[in-house]
Amino acid sequence: MNQEISIQTADFSLADEVALLEQDNAIDGAIVTFTGRVRNHNNGMDVSGLTLEHYPGMTERSLAKIINEAKTRWHIGRVKVIHRIGELNIGEQIVFVGVTSKHRHDAFAANEFIMDFLKVQAPFWKKERTTQGEAWLEAKATDDSKAQKW
Repeated sequence: MNQEISIQTADFSLADEVALLEQDNAIDGAIVTFTGRVRNHNNGMDVSGLTLEHYPGMTERSLAKIINEAKTRWHIGRVKVIHRIGELNIGEQIVFVGVTSKHRHDAFAANEFIMDFLKVQAPFWKKERTTQGEAWLEAKATDDSKAQKW
């Protein structure tokens, strides 16, 4: 099992994840993290929650490929990607990306790259619960264009 990747229903602790990235890691001076949460508004509608699904096996392979690509582009140390699935409510954490490096530039760039490609390449599907009902979300052109910059 890849310790860098976790697809889970359970919530995660940001402090615990940072501690794991730091543990016995005196070589890396930079730690950059991103945490995405369920927001209460999207596309002009009030959101009450999300349902997230994925394609088991394929999702992990996709994330591993993204992480490996980041490792070829930047000098990074440790990486951790957590993505939750299942029913999530407003304010709950969805995703965590943590990257360590000797220097901040590589950690920031690799973290952003991983998140950008996770949005467009990893097989996750989101169904939003709104006051107008439920609907599966389509891929955003802005996410595609952001990934294109790399």
